[in-house]
Amino acid sequence: MKTTYNFNAGPCILPREALQAGIEALQDFSQTGMSVIEVSHRSKEWEAVMNECRALWKELLHIPDNYEVLFLGGGASLQFCMVPMNLMEKKAAYLETGVWAKKAIKEAKVFGEVITVASSAESTFNHIPRKYIIPSDADYFHITTNNTIYGTEIKTDMDSPVPLVADMSSDIMSRPVDVSKYILIYGGAQKNVGPAGVTFVIIRKDILGKVSRHIPSMLNYQTHIDGDSMFNTPPVFPVYIMTQTLKWLKKLGGVEAINKINTEKADMLYAEIDRNPLFKGTVAKEDRSVMNVCFVMSAGYESLEAEFMEFAKSRGMAGIKGHRSVGGFRASIYNACPKENVQALINCMQEFEKLHK
Repeated sequence: MKTTYNFNAGPCILPREALQAGIEALQDFSQTGMSVIEVSHRSKEWEAVMNECRALWKELLHIPDNYEVLFLGGGASLQFCMVPMNLMEKKAAYLETGVWAKKAIKEAKVFGEVITVASSAESTFNHIPRKYIIPSDADYFHITTNNTIYGTEIKTDMDSPVPLVADMSSDIMSRPVDVSKYILIYGGAQKNVGPAGVTFVIIRKDILGKVSRHIPSMLNYQTHIDGDSMFNTPPVFPVYIMTQTLKWLKKLGGVEAINKINTEKADMLYAEIDRNPLFKGTVAKEDRSVMNVCFVMSAGYESLEAEFMEFAKSRGMAGIKGHRSVGGFRASIYNACPKENVQALINCMQEFEKLHK
């Protein structure tokens, strides 16, 4: 089998044992004689998976009892409208730190007044804004904690004078989170916790039922709380792989353990970018993402970009091309990306440097 070092931004690299469990469940799920994609979602075998998955989320993130964990469809993009539809009565505040934050703001404007408290758009989103005022009369304040395209990250849980909402699509389960500081956390699974097709929502139950608008059943969080995330047929296979991924994470030592590993991986790669004269980082050092490492060729070496891309591919690097809107390179080093992959990329960069000294 070809050796490939997977740095794709999403769908993400997954633990081998989670994939193997999925292969086995596709053939025979829980000794039912049926595939996991054939079995009834109302069966006791499937309900056991949903319950286990929910329990793992609560255990790994130490989620308080007054929160519910939902598994929905539609990706984080659907949450861009579900959040304001369910939570905004008149006004909401947003921090604009990248493309996905910008898209969330666009959807929220359909439902009421949106205040963008700060933006780093003018500097191509190369830092996290810090000096801003959150309006005290906002129904909630929305942040995007990790920006996959530009490589910035909010690494701590902030204190907000109004209820706090976060899109944590690409850094959930990568570090400890004080869930009690948020009223709602959401994200697509396909960065850190599973394959594409399932969206997680962690929601404090007492925040619902406070808007005056009618909310269609499928877009109402309360519907899915009441239905244990099975108001309609859930995305069974993505949820199954998510469960296996969280079991892998728990066995590894949980969020606290993976946070140390992730930090070590990021430090290794950023150290090489800073050392190697051919490359340079693209964002403020204090805001560098631990999940998505973005870099470009240094001044004077720009003409080597295409050559390095082909060189890296020849060495088994997959998915390091930067987002089409920014170019350059991006190595996504999510939870399941082993240190060996990062070291292989570093070796590749050093080998390329020797060719161009």
